[in-house]
Amino acid sequence: MASLLEYQNIFTQVQVRGPIEAGVPSADSAEGRVGTGFHNSLIGWIGNAQLGPIHLGAFGVLSLVTGLLWFVIVGLNMLASVGWNLGFFIRDLFWLALEPPGPEHGLSIPPLNDGGWWFIASFFLLVSVMSWWVRTYRRAIAMGMGTHVAWGFAAAIWLFLVLGLIRPIMMGSWSEAVPYGIFPHLDWTAAFSIRYGNLFYNPFHALSIAFLYGSTLLFAMHGATILAVTRLGGDREIEQITDRGTASERAALFWRWTMGFNATMEGIHRWAWWFAVLTPITGGIGILLSGTVVDNWYLWAVDHGFAPQYGTTWGGVTLDPAAGGN
Repeated sequence: MASLLEYQNIFTQVQVRGPIEAGVPSADSAEGRVGTGFHNSLIGWIGNAQLGPIHLGAFGVLSLVTGLLWFVIVGLNMLASVGWNLGFFIRDLFWLALEPPGPEHGLSIPPLNDGGWWFIASFFLLVSVMSWWVRTYRRAIAMGMGTHVAWGFAAAIWLFLVLGLIRPIMMGSWSEAVPYGIFPHLDWTAAFSIRYGNLFYNPFHALSIAFLYGSTLLFAMHGATILAVTRLGGDREIEQITDRGTASERAALFWRWTMGFNATMEGIHRWAWWFAVLTPITGGIGILLSGTVVDNWYLWAVDHGFAPQYGTTWGGVTLDPAAGGN
C-alpha cells in the first residue's frame, strides 16, 4: 500500500537542483536577459524550481511600462470615485469601475472626467497587450521555436479587441465598450445578454462554451494521464514515444482500453491547442455580431427553428418576451 501511495502525486515531490541553467543561445545572443536566475521551492511545486533569467527586450519593457500606466490610471480613478478614501477603496474595490464615455460622445475623444480617462487607459492597455504579443512572437523566433504560443495568445487578443475596439467602432460609440472593474464587468456581460435577447441563443456563444468545456476536459485528461505515469518518467514525454514498456506506451494502452483510441503524446496537444484557441475566436464572433447584424438572438433563433416560440404572435410575427409580450 505504501508503494502505491508514494506515487499519487499532485505537486512535484522531488526537486532536482544543479547549477543555474542559462539556456541555449538565441538568435540575438544573450543580450537583454535580466538576472542570473535562482531556485525557489514554491515554484518547484508546480514546475522547474529555477526562476529566471528573464528576457525583456524593448517590447517587454514597453509592455510593462504601458501596462503599469493603465493599472495606475484605472486605480487612481477608482480611488477618486470614493473621495480618495483608502478604506472605502478597499471595501468597495469589487464594485468600483472606470466607465467608458457616454453614448452622447460617439467615437470622439471625451472630456477626462466623462470617459476621457477610460480612453487614455484603454490606449495604454492596447499598446501593452500588443507589445507583449510582439515580444512573444520574437522570442519564439529567436529560440528557433514554432509560433504556436503567439497565435494562441492572438486568439485571446481577438476577443479583447472585439470588446474594446472593433465592436464599439462598428456600433459608432465608445459607450459600447466594457468598463474596467470586477463586478461592473460582470454586470456589463449580463446586461449585454439581456439587451440582445439572451446570448444563449447565439450559436457562436454556444460554440465558445463547447470549446471552453472541451478544453477543460482535454487538459484534465492529459494532466491526469501524465501525473499517473510520472513514476515511469511520463513527464519526459517525447523521448519515450518510440520505446517499449514506457510511461507513454502504458498511457496509450490505458486510453485504448477505456476509450477505444488514444490521441498520442503529440496529438493531445494539438487537440487542446485548437479547443482553447477556438474558445475566444468563436466568442468574439458572437459578440461582434450582436447589435451589428443581429438585434435579438431569441427572435433570430425562433426564425431559424431552434428556439421555442414563447408569447403570442400577431400576423405571424413573434413577440419578444422581454418587450412585454405574453
